[in-house]
Amino acid sequence: MMSAASRLKTLLSTPGLLVMPCCYDALSAKLIERAGFELTFMSGFAVSASRLALPDTGLISYGEMVDQGRLICGATTIPVLGDGDTGYGNAVNTKRTVRGYAQAGFACVMIEDQVSPKRCGHTIGKQVVNRHEACTRIEAAVDAREEGADILIMARTDARAPLGFDEALDRCRDFAALGADIIFLEAPQSEEEMALFCATIKAPCMANMIQNGQTPLLPPTRLQELGFKIAAYPLTLLSSAVEAMEKSLAALKKGDYPAHISFSHLQETLDFPQYYKEDERYS
Repeated sequence: MMSAASRLKTLLSTPGLLVMPCCYDALSAKLIERAGFELTFMSGFAVSASRLALPDTGLISYGEMVDQGRLICGATTIPVLGDGDTGYGNAVNTKRTVRGYAQAGFACVMIEDQVSPKRCGHTIGKQVVNRHEACTRIEAAVDAREEGADILIMARTDARAPLGFDEALDRCRDFAALGADIIFLEAPQSEEEMALFCATIKAPCMANMIQNGQTPLLPPTRLQELGFKIAAYPLTLLSSAVEAMEKSLAALKKGDYPAHISFSHLQETLDFPQYYKEDERYS
């Protein structure tokens, strides 16, 4: 059987845009696979929200993230990419992070150039480390891959907001030259910037689609025309889940029961029928 990293490499080599809803726990990852998507991404924002009910401001730890990732990777057969934040320390910490994510079952780990504690890429107040330190993180991550970690490396820069587009693009060039497998320029502010990013970088490029974010929210067909290989939707499922739960709670508060809820559908989603077959086999 091919490893998760090998399956992701195969997907990256096929024509067309990969639409990638992002997960935050085992159930959301399972739903993404059931819906027919070919890959998913464990969003740090969404894990911090679902696991801690706290904002994506560097409050969640490496241990909590890799533990959540192990459960997610175990619940699905599609490749899972994972948010490795800043690597959780210096270059040596970054290597440990890459190895740990590989051992947890991830197909790819994302390492970024924000200062620690980091924050969501579409919020105010972001800061990045200098370019040398940013490149050192990616170099260490690539070294961990070359030394045996069966995982791909996504290199991310958040330099667009604090330092400008030109600096962000230069960092992307450097990351690609160091051997990163996927490049992610966070929060470009126009279609022109998005197009120039894809035209400049000779590696698979990822777009991050967030409603009311800093980047134009474009349809998949347009993202493919611009040259992107992956379109990530980091908060779609989390936002949908929050809204659905709030509506159900409001109904209960009024004395009603949410009419759309189906216990049988929930059981089927969680593989109760398969469990009963196995239980009968061994009884």
